[in-house]
Amino acid sequence: MTAPGASTALLTDHYELTMLASALADGSAQRECVFEVFARRLPDGRRYGVVAGTTRVLEAIANFRFDEAELEHLAASAIVPEPTLEWLANYRFTGDIDGYPEGELYFPGSPVLTVRSTFAEGVVLETLVLSILNHDSAVASAAARMVTAAGSRPIIEMGGRRTHEQAAVAAARAAYLGGFAATSNLEAGRQYGIPTRGTVAHAFMLLHDSEEEAFRAQVQTQGTDTTLLVDTYDITRGVETAVRVAGPELGAVRIDSGDVGVLARQVRDQLDRLGNTDTRIVVSGDLDEHAIAALRAEPVDAYGVGTSVVTGSGAPTAHMVYKLVEVEGEPVAKRSLNKESHGGRKSALRRHKDTGTAIEEVVHPAHEPPEPGAHDRTLPIPLMRGGEPAPDLPTLEDSRQHLRRALVSLPWEGLTLSHGEPAIPTVVLPRKGGGR
Repeated sequence: MTAPGASTALLTDHYELTMLASALADGSAQRECVFEVFARRLPDGRRYGVVAGTTRVLEAIANFRFDEAELEHLAASAIVPEPTLEWLANYRFTGDIDGYPEGELYFPGSPVLTVRSTFAEGVVLETLVLSILNHDSAVASAAARMVTAAGSRPIIEMGGRRTHEQAAVAAARAAYLGGFAATSNLEAGRQYGIPTRGTVAHAFMLLHDSEEEAFRAQVQTQGTDTTLLVDTYDITRGVETAVRVAGPELGAVRIDSGDVGVLARQVRDQLDRLGNTDTRIVVSGDLDEHAIAALRAEPVDAYGVGTSVVTGSGAPTAHMVYKLVEVEGEPVAKRSLNKESHGGRKSALRRHKDTGTAIEEVVHPAHEPPEPGAHDRTLPIPLMRGGEPAPDLPTLEDSRQHLRRALVSLPWEGLTLSHGEPAIPTVVLPRKGGGR
């Protein structure tokens, strides 16, 4: 992730410029091509994936410019010859992009993104596109699983200290798209309008000579509707002190260590006995979707999740690839062992029962769509035309709502955390004939 407006041109791999220089030299660079982003499989244990990062991809492509600094570096390092430098100096993406909107579900083989351009314009975008989509989709997919496990209880993203400082901003955005209620990351709040939340760390408690002094200092500045960290010392005494300091209007207490399920029960009983029946319990500390699911029966009101969500909860990449599938209207496909792909530009629709339950993902040649059923839904939308963003693209809030609807449409077993096949099967229809 770079500063707004900064060039993204060198967020790429050397081999892309090697291909570009060679294609420019032999005249093949201007051949019209189609590149496709898809995942051959879902991460182990996942039943669906969530598309995220598309908006960031479009912004990054708009800033894919080789300015003086980038060109000077390439020249000084002798990475490409002079004719390629001249071509890069005028680079502007002028092609078309279609793809699944953010918040859409994807499955193995889904054409998540389709880039139509010359070979030269499209090949240099591979690393940029994949680095964003693989990261953001992995985080959003993990977040969606956690939100499902939490039910109606909100989750706060608080993983900024567990990843790269810029990745933390993108992760906060992806987690919010995935259904999280807020983030601790202030830059994500500034850039994307995500609600931010924050309490205190144990360092604040240890700074003071007593737990009571720390609580009084926090309540004095934040008011009684704050969240007091009660597990620095003895948690029972901590709760007693918190109630004595803040009274019955205390907003919440936070438990950050130990067996949080058992402790939540004990704290709930204690709060109720002390008359703080409206004081909420927030738990944090190395939670993931499985831990959250195990806490469903406990008196927990909200969760704080850090490491597991920003690292994709064990699946830090979405396994997406960027492949050339068509050259001047003719399908091309890689046939090597374990990396087989289907050639030709494709689109997709999702079939549903009349009840709204999804039953299969149908991937088909773009110009040979199957007869749609009454409840089928075409998945890709226009994202870019002539190098410019398409009008009326979904907002972040639109994408959050889209994901909620999409998850409701899955068969119930597709939402479980157990291992199994993808929630719905992918059917790939063959190309019927020649022509585009």
